[in-house]
Amino acid sequence: MATPGADLVRQMATGDREAFGRFYDRYAPVVFPLILRIVRERADASDVLQEVFWEAWRSADAYDPARGSPEAWMVTRARTRAIDRIRATRRRSETFVAPLDEAVAAAPGEPPGDAAERAEHRGTIRSALDRLPDAQREVIELAYYAGLTQTEIAERLKQPLGTVKTRIRLGLERLREVVKTSP
Repeated sequence: MATPGADLVRQMATGDREAFGRFYDRYAPVVFPLILRIVRERADASDVLQEVFWEAWRSADAYDPARGSPEAWMVTRARTRAIDRIRATRRRSETFVAPLDEAVAAAPGEPPGDAAERAEHRGTIRSALDRLPDAQREVIELAYYAGLTQTEIAERLKQPLGTVKTRIRLGLERLREVVKTSP
């Protein structure tokens, strides 16, 4: 059964601009707070958001619903582009980016409709994370919620990089299993 988001991606792949507008309205409020939390600058976050959606428009025909939901597809793209932006900024300036006040990173407002669906997804993800061993949950939360790279996680936790990579891989595999089996 196709989801509304997957239907929009399929329509985007045929060049449907209205579907793209609806897709943007649906997923921009989901990914923008994540991007902002990672890049910490509203202007940079807006640029990254535009890049992420341009990339989604161009590669809509490559979307595979068997590999994940449109929300997961966009969150993964957003996280990757935001980390790329941080790395580029750090290379250029060689300065540390100050932590962001969490109040600034709050979502700019919930889109109409689908609030219950988003809350259900968040609950499913939180429940799945709670089922992971502490070490796996910690590295996944640092990667996805704090926007840290695997190297940064290894440094922060004073763990070997290989250990961090393995924990993330095993944790994501377990999350995939848990989310697939949840109602």
